[in-house]
Amino acid sequence: MITRYAEFVGAIHAGRENDFYAFVEERLVPLWTKFEGATAVSVSREVSRDEGAPSMPLLLAISYPDEAALERAMACDARFRSREETRALLTMFDGTIFHRVTRQSSYEVRKAG
Repeated sequence: MITRYAEFVGAIHAGRENDFYAFVEERLVPLWTKFEGATAVSVSREVSRDEGAPSMPLLLAISYPDEAALERAMACDARFRSREETRALLTMFDGTIFHRVTRQSSYEVRKAG
């Protein structure tokens, strides 16, 4: 499985946190879930971080079965529409969005006993 992350590193404008997250849920999640070939969409809000770690108030992860599906998603209409919507979101955010793609391996957790 391939996952593409969007890491929102920075800070939401003071007093705009509820607006920011409502915008994500109401306007962006419906588009992200329409990315061609996507199998899962995860939106995470930072709860805490290590001392000295940069603030990341939002982490988006969209998973795909393989690189071909990711390539299709990068060219689909929903992605281009989400990029336009994200411009409006950024009026409430000071920072940078970093993207990275990972290949995942999952392992079963076995409890002793």
